[in-house]
Amino acid sequence: MNATTIATIDDQTNLINLIKFLNKTISQYGLGLIWLMGNIGAVLTCLVFYQPIFRKSPCAMYFLASSFAQFFTYNFALFTRMLQYGFDIQIVNTDLWFCKVRYYLFYLCIANSRYNIIIASIDRYFASSRDVVQRQWSSSKIAVRVIIGMIIFWCIMYIQVLVFYQLRNQSCQYQGGTYGTFFSIYIALDSGILPIILMLIFGLLTVRNIHKSTQRICPIMAQNDGRLVHNTKISKTDGQLHKMLINQIVLFIVLNVPNPCYLLYQSFTMHSSKSLLRSTTETFLSNMTYVLVYLGFSLTFVNFTISSQIFRRELLNIIRTKIIRRLFSNVQTKIATTLTVGRGTEIH
Repeated sequence: MNATTIATIDDQTNLINLIKFLNKTISQYGLGLIWLMGNIGAVLTCLVFYQPIFRKSPCAMYFLASSFAQFFTYNFALFTRMLQYGFDIQIVNTDLWFCKVRYYLFYLCIANSRYNIIIASIDRYFASSRDVVQRQWSSSKIAVRVIIGMIIFWCIMYIQVLVFYQLRNQSCQYQGGTYGTFFSIYIALDSGILPIILMLIFGLLTVRNIHKSTQRICPIMAQNDGRLVHNTKISKTDGQLHKMLINQIVLFIVLNVPNPCYLLYQSFTMHSSKSLLRSTTETFLSNMTYVLVYLGFSLTFVNFTISSQIFRRELLNIIRTKIIRRLFSNVQTKIATTLTVGRGTEIH
């Protein structure tokens, strides 16, 4: 072995160590920050969309369901990934039952979070249509049925994970061979390509409907002295929901494109012979694509806050009335209790 070969090996070793260091650092601090942002954002988003002004809107109901699923994604899938790649705690790769359950819940929560946004884009298309029959498909009753139906559908759809995931080479992964190729392509289509196509189609159709309309369509109308009167407040809410959704679609597409691209690459190269440098690089790239996916979800709250004045108003109202006021009330109660106890002691 000559000096040039030794230098090359040393360079590769240094590069491998650098990639591992970057992967670990980003997983520790990047995923940690996303976990914190995501949890706070998901809770506040759920509280805002549960307010009366949003409660009966089917689009807001889909957003609420999506944020609820995101909350479980952060505290199960993201948290275990952070432990695995950031702190080298291999809880996923030790017990087979946990391996299966972890990935089952991961795919279940991600699918519900993602496809509720897609259904929201379809709902906005119907809500913005000038066709009365199509507008009837945008209703809270239909939204409840669709949300429940999607949960059941994805619970059944991902039973395959409980069957075909296994511990192999000290790693939790799906079975190889024909099923491995099928599942890689399926996940690439289901989690990346199909959602992007559906969001683009219905997002563009919604924009076209809005531009075609000579006036904003109000799904809810009030009756006054026998005459139908447009509810402008609902109309304003409806218009801002359109804006929130369009921004969310753009955010999703930008941050989710790398993941299906990598999954397609993985499906076509999974049987190839790979060097240690290539395997390390692929592990890093795979993790980064999921970091981007989680980042996209964690920015949902930021998007809604920036996009909607009504959302900001309801958020500030919640913080002022339900958080700060309750906090001050608890402090005052404790002070009053302390003073009462002190006076009682003095009397005795």
